[in-house]
Amino acid sequence: MIPRVLEPEVMDDAEEAREYNEMDHSEVNQVFVTDLLWEVAQCGLDETLRVLDVGTGTALIPIELCLQATESHQIIAIDLAEEMLKLARKNVEEAGLENQVELKLVDAKGLPEELGLFDLVMSNSIVHHIPEPGPVLGEMYRALKPGGFLFVRDLLRPAHEKELEQLVELYAGEESPRARQLFTDSLRAALTLKELDALCHEAGIDRFTLKATSDRHWTLSALKT
Repeated sequence: MIPRVLEPEVMDDAEEAREYNEMDHSEVNQVFVTDLLWEVAQCGLDETLRVLDVGTGTALIPIELCLQATESHQIIAIDLAEEMLKLARKNVEEAGLENQVELKLVDAKGLPEELGLFDLVMSNSIVHHIPEPGPVLGEMYRALKPGGFLFVRDLLRPAHEKELEQLVELYAGEESPRARQLFTDSLRAALTLKELDALCHEAGIDRFTLKATSDRHWTLSALKT
């Protein structure tokens, strides 16, 4: 098994943020939101929801959610990187979604009480950035209303160097050298299912489902009782 190698927790460099925003995330984001909405429907959450997006980056997931959802969900999207949020504001404005998506500079390791509770907490690709992600997973779960739903997806650390190289070539082979390096570093910083299972139990998340959902992703879902 490849050992975990941490990468910077916050991508707050303007060039890195721009490079990330320009990478083609469209297919991954569409699948994330499609899977999310299917899970939400299975839980019977079919009304307008109060949503928290943790580690929103440049707000591409909230925008995709607004495009796919039939309801006008109200989304608070948080990140710890101001450079990411600058691009997120631009993306939200260009999408005409200022009335649905509110952006905030917040550290997910300690969600402010004034944010309130949410019907849905979602997160895509933040966990691998965090050295000790257990408390963040616990904070996401705590922020749910009773009956609320947690949906988290991130990269899965490959077992071997050869597998890592193949994933980088397959999914970032046509990207810039910098983008390929970012993807490589993210795969090295990702967690395994065994590590995640232990973290979820330690965080007090009840009745969760955790599984590999692609050749490079895991998904965590939980309904709070």
